[in-house]
Amino acid sequence: MAIHKRLFEHFGPLNWWPGETQFEMIVGAILTQNTAWKNVEKAIANLKGAGALSPDALHKMPAARLAQLIRPSGYFNIKAKRLKSLLDFLFREYGGSIARMFREKPDALREKLLAVNGVGPETADSILLYAGRIPTFVVDAYTKRIFSRHGLLTGKEKYHEVKEFFEKNLPRDTQLYNEYHAQIVNIGKLFCRRIPLCQICPLNKYLPK
Repeated sequence: MAIHKRLFEHFGPLNWWPGETQFEMIVGAILTQNTAWKNVEKAIANLKGAGALSPDALHKMPAARLAQLIRPSGYFNIKAKRLKSLLDFLFREYGGSIARMFREKPDALREKLLAVNGVGPETADSILLYAGRIPTFVVDAYTKRIFSRHGLLTGKEKYHEVKEFFEKNLPRDTQLYNEYHAQIVNIGKLFCRRIPLCQICPLNKYLPK
């Protein structure tokens, strides 16, 4: 919590995840895999421009057309297939209703999401936390890098171990998890790079001696 407080003081509220609707956030969670968010924004703008940013429209859209619309996000053929798999799941299990999906018990929904092709733990937790407002901590590569450099992790932990570490040591709160993950992403991109900028990092005083 001391680290979160320090980050919050430095960056202020980040109000992540960008998206006007739950479905836009879900699509963004797939498109952001292995790319920068600015590329995702271009792909989502294409979908909006085509009037296609809805479960029904994307479910009916041919995969080849979808791939072209999301081309700016990179790996567009793979991501089109992943979006199609997620949409097939949404319509098969919940009749295409996002609201019905999020009425599922969180643990059960997470397991079902993880069974969808192309949805790993980080993507599943992003969907649950940001689109579903369900308190589940999202872990990414920045999380391991930052907290291992600060001596709180070894860096060898598996995803679920890092997730449990945060959830056991933080209040179970959706807004806190939301802001904390956003702060971690920011500090990772701006300061805790592969070659870290420790001397100007706002977390410098927390580095192990």
